[in-house]
Amino acid sequence: MNDRDVVDVNSSTSTEIEGLKAWGWVSYVLHLIVAVAAVLPGAQVSVLLLVVALVIDLVKRDDARGTWQESHFSWRIRSVIWAVVLYVVTFPFFLLGLFLFNPAWVLISIWFLYRIVRGMVAMNKNRAIVS
Repeated sequence: MNDRDVVDVNSSTSTEIEGLKAWGWVSYVLHLIVAVAAVLPGAQVSVLLLVVALVIDLVKRDDARGTWQESHFSWRIRSVIWAVVLYVVTFPFFLLGLFLFNPAWVLISIWFLYRIVRGMVAMNKNRAIVS
């Protein structure tokens, strides 16, 4: 699937579309803050920001159904779910490293940051994000 395959079938007004885009940017910025903090040592922020962003995405995803923005809400939700699963699966490596360093978590954090930036670039171009 590419962005040419996504057609706005929702009869939303331009005000509703811009509102969805604004919520999408709020969510992306919250994700970005968490992602950058996860990559930078000692710059941990509250996971509450990620929870707030996830709730925004879950609530607003239905409003975006049938628009190019739907892909962005799903993209962010999948990114969070996969990151959480990967962190949980690699948690034993964190314990084995005696809480000092976990290269798997560094890679997961970089992957998460990449996904957020990739989504932001596509949203800035008013394009659907394709997996």
